[in-house]
Amino acid sequence: MVDTQTDGKFSRVLTKRDIFVLAFGAMVGWGWIIQSGYWINQGGVTGSVLAFVIGAFMVAVVGLIYGELASAMPFVGGEHVYSMRALGPIGSFICTWSLILGYVGVVVFEVVAFPSSLAYVVPGFNAIPLWTVAGQTVYGTWVLVGGVGAIVMTYLNYKGVRPAAQFQTILTLVIGLAGVTLAIGAVANGHSTSTPPFADSGMAGVLTVAIMTPFMFVGFDVIPQAAGEADISERLLGLLIVVSVLVAALFYILVIWASGQALPGSVLVESPLPAAAAMESLFSSALIGKIMALAGIAGILTSWNAFLLGGSRAIYALAESGMLPKTLATVDPETNTPSRALALIGGLSAFAPLFGEQMLIWIVNAGGFGIVIAWVMVVISFLVLRVRKPEMERPLKIPAGKGVGFLGLALTLGFTVMYLPGAPSALQWPFEWGIILLWVVLGIALVSQSYLASETGRADAHGE
Repeated sequence: MVDTQTDGKFSRVLTKRDIFVLAFGAMVGWGWIIQSGYWINQGGVTGSVLAFVIGAFMVAVVGLIYGELASAMPFVGGEHVYSMRALGPIGSFICTWSLILGYVGVVVFEVVAFPSSLAYVVPGFNAIPLWTVAGQTVYGTWVLVGGVGAIVMTYLNYKGVRPAAQFQTILTLVIGLAGVTLAIGAVANGHSTSTPPFADSGMAGVLTVAIMTPFMFVGFDVIPQAAGEADISERLLGLLIVVSVLVAALFYILVIWASGQALPGSVLVESPLPAAAAMESLFSSALIGKIMALAGIAGILTSWNAFLLGGSRAIYALAESGMLPKTLATVDPETNTPSRALALIGGLSAFAPLFGEQMLIWIVNAGGFGIVIAWVMVVISFLVLRVRKPEMERPLKIPAGKGVGFLGLALTLGFTVMYLPGAPSALQWPFEWGIILLWVVLGIALVSQSYLASETGRADAHGE
């Protein structure tokens, strides 16, 4: 039997504040700074808010399900533990590997977004043009800064979960203050803009925004990944998942509304940092806009930090269970961090700037698909455990649990369909489906290597 309680090598040092800011900071990282113009241009203010309400409803239902599961099984690996208990090794691998695609996608997103933000703040930052990808120029400065950033952030996580959590708390406070300032500016100086309520795309535009919301909300599930390092009650752990989702939803809706009060979507979408452009317009100050850009950089770092933490724990859990090469389950004895899993994610992300800024949209959509697939598997695991393990201790037990589970299943499957060919918001070939295909191939290769290594070990043990 595969051991799913993979938290014995980690220290329980995270407080309830640490847990909340890890999740909230992960969810409201950089997306609202760089993507708000695209949302408003595609769906209008009303349509974008509607898209986020739809997304938030689905994520809140899934968050409730996560809350019960996390309270019942507070171990490092989160989704891997739940799906292993309910669905066995194959289902667990599909669930966790899909989730890791989303996590790695966020890290890659931040590696590319970091130089993008500096280009807004630092005059002449775009230098040494190298080549173009999908019409976007790749600059040597982007490649250098993104690569160095990947090394620094990976090293910060390597030094320990506690320093990473303290770093997260400071930067999340900066993000929160920036969002509140934007809202104050909209109330004091905002006005109705010329963007139609649903832009020019109608419900197709709303759906285009809606399929991006899972990627924007992913982050609450960092809580289950770090559950084995949390020094709080199981019930509170589950409740923090739900609270973090609701607070993040309110934050996104507030930013969309405030940005729409500043400039029309057609203007916002032309800015590399739409939320900063909105802030500059509302306060008639270029300096205030640049300060907002700095808050955006804080958002990049919080998401980057949280998903390095969550992704490395998910990889560790798979390796500890024998589904990935055992070397990825290495935990540094001094820092109590999964050093080689961190190095794998950090190394992959360091190459992201080579593909340019267009990589942002591809990663958001491909990563979002992986996340939704993982959520479908978690919901199925929830329903299976409710039937097969009714006696399991559940410190946070959802009333009408099976009804909530089937609602969550319908919502997550509905979102999955929105990514498939034929839907108005379908993923693009070859770029977005290509990312998913490469991820599947990488997963199969790693599982095969792990299987062959285990078979060799058995043969050696029997003297064959």
